[in-house]
Amino acid sequence: MDNTFTVTPRFAVKMLEKALRLYTPSLNERAMAEFLADKCDDLGFEDIQIDEVGNIIAKKGSGSPKVLLCGHMDVVPGKVKVRKEGDFLYGRGASDAKAPLMAMLFAAASIENNNGTIIFVGAVDEEGNATGIKNLVKNEMDVDYAVFGEPSGINQVTIAYKGRLAINLKVTVEDSAHASAPWLSKNAIEESMIFTSELKKGLESSQEGKSKGMLLTSTLTEITGGTSHNVTPKECDATLDIRIPVNMNCKSVEQKISTLVKDIALRRKVDAFYSILDETEPFEAPHNSAIVRAFTLGIMEVENSRPTLIRKTGTGDMNVIGNQWSIPVVTYGPGDPHQAHTIDERVSIEEYLKGIEILKKTLKHLKRLHDRNMKNQ
Repeated sequence: MDNTFTVTPRFAVKMLEKALRLYTPSLNERAMAEFLADKCDDLGFEDIQIDEVGNIIAKKGSGSPKVLLCGHMDVVPGKVKVRKEGDFLYGRGASDAKAPLMAMLFAAASIENNNGTIIFVGAVDEEGNATGIKNLVKNEMDVDYAVFGEPSGINQVTIAYKGRLAINLKVTVEDSAHASAPWLSKNAIEESMIFTSELKKGLESSQEGKSKGMLLTSTLTEITGGTSHNVTPKECDATLDIRIPVNMNCKSVEQKISTLVKDIALRRKVDAFYSILDETEPFEAPHNSAIVRAFTLGIMEVENSRPTLIRKTGTGDMNVIGNQWSIPVVTYGPGDPHQAHTIDERVSIEEYLKGIEILKKTLKHLKRLHDRNMKNQ
């Protein structure tokens, strides 16, 4: 059987529309996995499987380089009516990240044998606890490069994501009092507010003139405390989400947190204890790697302009794979990142189709650049 298949623009749009009609919040992606397995079969992929956590994995082509193209199948909760209006296709996941995922699928379909091996993955739970990507990392894969499908806009390639530390901070005061006599005791909620704002100030100090992508930020995201409407609270729990730029690491930020927590507790005369809920190191891809150069050439060919290499302020699957496997990784995909998670999420059909072309051309350039690098080694 000939395993090349010409994907027409009409077919590509129709399949994206079908994918959007499948409502797949995190850990409910089975219908999407089966839909993609079916498509992979039609498009001549091999070794098609749905793994133990629900990721769909399929292979296309042969030879080197080995490239992982990984998008996620899950969406954030909330349905959006699937419809076409002008150049736009609406639906939950239109931008984040079914358009990037389907663009990868159709670009991979164009790979012929001996022109490189594509491992296509539709991952589960990216919007949740990254169950899918953690399972991929655990079952180590032999790949030379990886591309993650997230909306970046077709003229931008994401080369860096911030790291993340999420901490729980428990502030305890000596006693509680009746709300009618608040002077008798410190108030744990009020102390927690002062504490988290001082901790934020300490962590974010001396950063004048830095771009947003290079800022360390600390954000209070949850606070719980109190036992009754007329009693001052004795303890309070707060969650802080701290984002770490690529020129720092989790360990150095943790040391800073530890020192600040001790100092503030001493100064405020309260007990404070923190624990780490999540820890992800920042990641930046080397700017001169073959994958970054291949994207630059692919985008220039389709768009006649050089792409912008961007550092995102969020944290993504790219951090996990990039740091664990030490391979060149970028994040790319059609779609406007500001449309992600919105109540009327949409993607430009023209941009989605151009995204497929850019990915196809990028894979061709990558093959050539990779072979040249291997020769020169």
